[in-house]
Amino acid sequence: MPLGPGSLILIAIVALLIFGPKKLPELGKAMGNTLREFKNATKGLADDDDTKDKDAK
Repeated sequence: MPLGPGSLILIAIVALLIFGPKKLPELGKAMGNTLREFKNATKGLADDDDTKDKDAK
């Protein structure tokens, strides 16, 4: 179920209330780094699968 703009605004407001305005940039940076590492790891797994398929033929 995709999140609509209203849901995203509500999540942002709740995050602001919980963490405060000083912590949000740090949390955003940490989330971005985590997402980047996850994408790199999954890309590496997909590349490994492609090389296995090529080697098997």
